[in-house]
Amino acid sequence: MTDGTRVREGRSADLAALRAIQAAVLAEPWEELLTVAADGPPLLLVATPASPDAGAGAGPSPVGYALAVTDGDDDAGYLAELAVAPDRQGEGHGSALLDALVARLRESGVGKLRVTVREVDEAARAFYRERGFERRERLPDRYERGDGFLLVRELGE
Repeated sequence: MTDGTRVREGRSADLAALRAIQAAVLAEPWEELLTVAADGPPLLLVATPASPDAGAGAGPSPVGYALAVTDGDDDAGYLAELAVAPDRQGEGHGSALLDALVARLRESGVGKLRVTVREVDEAARAFYRERGFERRERLPDRYERGDGFLLVRELGE
């Protein structure tokens, strides 16, 4: 977690804010999975600003989220979505979410984390590469509008 970010589990009350982030950031969002994740599983982590004056009432509004699923058949988790509001990108929220997700998955005995990214999304590919992910496979026609790559990070100590 970065100094400017708090990460917590997502909840139903977050859905409106998360859907707005999802629509603003992701070209092909997985809306149904986000709806289900609010009541868990899958694992939904939410980033909020750490400053006490960042929000009022029930706490600061989410500025990003990570949505991951695990499969009991192997020791891998899949990062289905990682999204940060456009006006909050570059502040460390995505890194904080990924760090918290990795810690949670390690505690659960998950040995690796997979994610797919668009071939044309250089920024996403660089983000994951800088955080220990390696390209494992090219995925032709993975997305409606193009190819993707499967990236994997080993979660060993």
